[in-house]
Amino acid sequence: MKTLTVHLIALLLIAGGFAPNVAIAANKPNFIVIYCDDLGYADIGCFGSTKHRTPRIDQMAKEGRRFTSFMVTSGVCSPSRASLMTGCYPIRVGLDRNESNGWVLFPGNKRGLNPKEITVAEVLKGAGYSTAIVGKWHLGDQPQFLPTRQGFDSYFGIPFSNDMGQTERPKPYRYPPLPLLRDEKVIEQEPDQRLLTQRYTTEAVKFIEANKDKPFFLYLPHTMPHWPQFSSKNFAGKSKNGRWGDTVEEIDWSTGVLLDTLKRLDIDDRTLVIFTSDNGGATRWGASNHPLKGAKGSTLEGGMRVCNVMRWPGMIPAGTQCDELVGTIDILPTFAKLAGAKAPDDRVIDGHDISDLMLGKPNAKSPHEAYYYYFRDQLQAVRSGKWKLHLEIKLPPRGRQKERHRPAQLYDLHSDIGESKNVITQHPNVVNRLNALADKTRADLGDRGVKGANVRAPGHVENAKPLTQRTPAKSK
Repeated sequence: MKTLTVHLIALLLIAGGFAPNVAIAANKPNFIVIYCDDLGYADIGCFGSTKHRTPRIDQMAKEGRRFTSFMVTSGVCSPSRASLMTGCYPIRVGLDRNESNGWVLFPGNKRGLNPKEITVAEVLKGAGYSTAIVGKWHLGDQPQFLPTRQGFDSYFGIPFSNDMGQTERPKPYRYPPLPLLRDEKVIEQEPDQRLLTQRYTTEAVKFIEANKDKPFFLYLPHTMPHWPQFSSKNFAGKSKNGRWGDTVEEIDWSTGVLLDTLKRLDIDDRTLVIFTSDNGGATRWGASNHPLKGAKGSTLEGGMRVCNVMRWPGMIPAGTQCDELVGTIDILPTFAKLAGAKAPDDRVIDGHDISDLMLGKPNAKSPHEAYYYYFRDQLQAVRSGKWKLHLEIKLPPRGRQKERHRPAQLYDLHSDIGESKNVITQHPNVVNRLNALADKTRADLGDRGVKGANVRAPGHVENAKPLTQRTPAKSK
């Protein structure tokens, strides 16, 4: 009956000349974001994998919409997650690097997501939503930065990457024991990582069941398949791609459990589920980004274009594909629109409402004039429409590599998704236009040590300490 009522209202409003989002907002859809760690563009079947069995995600794509130009804002964890939470490029909110100029946040770092930022969880909570995160946070482990201070009612998971502990690390240990938190309390140290995906799934189901009669936002950032990879006994050693494949197939199982739960509770038709990754695949461990060039950590497509599937029965057209340029920065304003909430208007937000693209509205186009590829605080590339210009830059040192010069390169991503044919000499007008866009965003966001006019400070705690059971986070 609920299903019939929701769609009948939508049809009546459309017939009367009203936008379908009016009906959507009136019924406050649920939102679930499944965010994998380092999953490759081609690591699931519906994006071309032949090594991994992902029947539930593939079925999700058949029942929903694949977005094939879905972008994150960084090739690594913390900056990417900052954008998902705030709708902003990471450099705008000061999380393009940590205080030591490293790329991601580590245990006990002073820097974190500023509590003054407005997160997607806070936007939805203000609209009457129950909110929860189950999994990896990685936006600061100090009490002020934890999810429960950033709009989430509850938290179960680890505050950073699973390699930032002692499991599979040689002695002397680089990090203190890996903490597992419930809300703001460390409940375990060095949890059995073979069971993390199962435990996350159980927690997620409990949250859905507890909130089935009211709108909710569930953020499920999986720990896997980030190194070190672990799977439960039901999946370990079962895939064709070693430990990496085992973790991917268990994530597929987890996704199926959530989808089955929505159907069992009769809330499937009012729940938008998004499945994606935080950055490009870590090919050194077994990921595939085919046919993209590059991998995790780069500003090539393989570092920042990720697989994405969205499903919402009766609202998102089934079995469809969208190649318009969209990304994680669009989730906050889009969820706000669908929920009848208000996105922040007292600060610059880089994302846009993409609900027309989600819902398959005819002739809907990307709202982005351009998209910017940053490596830490360095602008390295600009995309507009089908064109991507890798800027002429000096590449920063990395590992044992010294600083290198890279000439400008232009690629037509519609005909050359693998960035293999540099056409910069054939299209000088395109190059000039993209360089002008780059200059515009340098003034706004900054570039390699030059501060932009509209950037904000990260959160900062002077006397930061790693979380352990001996020094737990203080209660609110």
